Amino acid sequence: MVALLIAIAVLVVAVVAVLGASIVSIGPAQVGLVTKRLARRRLTDDDPIAFHGEAGYQAELLMPGLRFKLWPVYAVERFPWVLVPAGEIGVVIAQVGHPLPIGNKSAVYKSDFGNFSNVRTFIEGGGQKGVQRPVLTPGTLLPIHPVGFVVLTAGNVYGKPVSRNPALMGNRHQIGPEAFGLTPDQLRVTVIAPRGQQDVIGIVTALEGEPLPSGDIASRLGAYADVVTMEAAGAADAEIIEVLLGNKNDQHNNYQDFQRFVDAGGRIGLQHDPLLYGAYLLNPFLVQVELVPMLVVKQGEVAVVKAFVGLPTLDTSGVEFKFGSIVSPGHRGIWQEPLRTGKYPINPRCYAAEVVPTSILTLNWAQAVSQAHNLDSQLSPIEGKSREGFVFRIDLQVQIHVPDTKAPKVISMVGTMQNLVNEVLQSAVGNHFRNTLQGLEAVRFIETRDEVQQAALEAISRYLSAYEVETRGVYIQDVEFPEELVEVLTQREIAKQEKATFNEQREAQIARIEVEKARGTADMQGQLASSQVSVDINRNQASARAEQARGEAAYVETVARADAAKVEVLGKAEATKIEAIGLADATRVRAMGSAEATRTEAIGLAQAKAIEAQGIAQAQGFEAQKDALGEGATALVAVVHAIAEGGLDVMPDVLVTGGNGGSLEGLAATLIDTFRHRPPVAIGADPVVIAVEPAAT
Repeated sequence: MVALLIAIAVLVVAVVAVLGASIVSIGPAQVGLVTKRLARRRLTDDDPIAFHGEAGYQAELLMPGLRFKLWPVYAVERFPWVLVPAGEIGVVIAQVGHPLPIGNKSAVYKSDFGNFSNVRTFIEGGGQKGVQRPVLTPGTLLPIHPVGFVVLTAGNVYGKPVSRNPALMGNRHQIGPEAFGLTPDQLRVTVIAPRGQQDVIGIVTALEGEPLPSGDIASRLGAYADVVTMEAAGAADAEIIEVLLGNKNDQHNNYQDFQRFVDAGGRIGLQHDPLLYGAYLLNPFLVQVELVPMLVVKQGEVAVVKAFVGLPTLDTSGVEFKFGSIVSPGHRGIWQEPLRTGKYPINPRCYAAEVVPTSILTLNWAQAVSQAHNLDSQLSPIEGKSREGFVFRIDLQVQIHVPDTKAPKVISMVGTMQNLVNEVLQSAVGNHFRNTLQGLEAVRFIETRDEVQQAALEAISRYLSAYEVETRGVYIQDVEFPEELVEVLTQREIAKQEKATFNEQREAQIARIEVEKARGTADMQGQLASSQVSVDINRNQASARAEQARGEAAYVETVARADAAKVEVLGKAEATKIEAIGLADATRVRAMGSAEATRTEAIGLAQAKAIEAQGIAQAQGFEAQKDALGEGATALVAVVHAIAEGGLDVMPDVLVTGGNGGSLEGLAATLIDTFRHRPPVAIGADPVVIAVEPAAT
């Protein structure tokens, strides 16, 4: 009996223990994975989940609550629901389903699969093993089968990997996304937003899809059939550019619906259409995004586009252009229409844009560089030698302009604006000035600087016109002269300044004379005005007197006419009387005149005879004096006599002689004594002293 009771007790305990072990409590955010240990049937395919009672992981999950699964036939393992935090995505990897076709990297998705919460529906719908194309959105909370699917988030790995990969073995709580080849950042929402002041876009590379056609480097949905249609319809270049710079991302929800992308003809590799600003749920196993700057074309610039994708090259530049192909937008080559001011989400892997300044561009051949651009950073002052060997350093400034319509051809010829400056302008400008200096003397260069500058402008303009570039100015900013030449020029300038100073001083003195003259004239202005008034008064008085005289003359004339008439009557009688008297007087006067004439003639003859006799006598006297005294003494006596007759006191009171008592001395003494008693006559000079030196003994 005791043995029976013990057996019953043991059985009861065993039943209680089995029942206790068979009751499983599933938490509110958990699922129970059931494993069947005993079964008649065994799994026949490679799926680890049993759908028909086979031994192994069961397809049905235990939901939250108390659940009964007979132990030890079943074992239950608890797993948390899949939770995708905000800002993260959940990547689903199926461990059940059909094998992927060879070459595929992801499984085909069907809308029946929903959010992968029903593994039976997934299997029955033809689901495939491997990475699933959709991702779980942030905030997802689902009871996903932990063996059917492994879900990766940035911070957790949900599910039970069945792979024997050592990286996936062990405690599942220690497995991270790195075990699947991903980083936590790749499992976060892709955000495209400005970086500081820089605008960016996302360049997409698809890791799944059909191969690209031969010759293509990027995939564009529908290829370029739309461009062909627009060209046939005669669309303008600007309209075609708008279509090419737009995108077709609406057909696959910006690569978030990767299945639609593949169904629409999306190809593997680089994608033509970039992503713009926004947040995107992109499967990191299928899509990679690279952030690059957006093309910004500022005012005063254009962007010349070099297309690496598109329709075959069809040159539109003409046979005379030998520097590359200019094509219509949508073709490979340099687009004939540049992009103007604006922001463009252009894929730099498909199109290279060369920004060309269309405003006047200033380039400095100097140590300083322009603040508006960096094109002249490698330019330095020009060095050249004059004819005599003096070395000059010239700081130069050149202004050029590239017309916007000519920009594509300019880039086709030189490649970049930097090449235009470094390869074309630098050699042309430097060689021109070196050649010019070599042909001029140093001083000649300095004196003709303006002429050299003008010649440089003409030469550089001709040279750059071949590159479709306009030259707006060439300016010599500064010239560094050799020290020895500076010394010579300094001395010359100092001399020139001194000369100018002397000229200024002379002009100042001349001006001073003019000032003094003007001052004198000004001082006499009062007298001049008084004289002028006097002249005017006298002129007026004379005019008054003239008028008075004319009046008196008129009166006298009237009176005279009356008197003349009276006189005429009296005159006739008087004339008869006078005529008679006149005849008598005339006879008397005639007789008296004849007598007077005879008397005058006699007196004149007598005086003439007397003068003649006096002259002969004087001549004989002079002749006698000459014989006695000599010619010199006789002339002296004549002079003294003439002076005496004139009354002039020209003789000294004392005569100093040699004392030899000659006849000449006696005569001089007599003359002195004679003239001493006559009064002197002042004629404006001192008395003359005649000194006779003693004759040599």
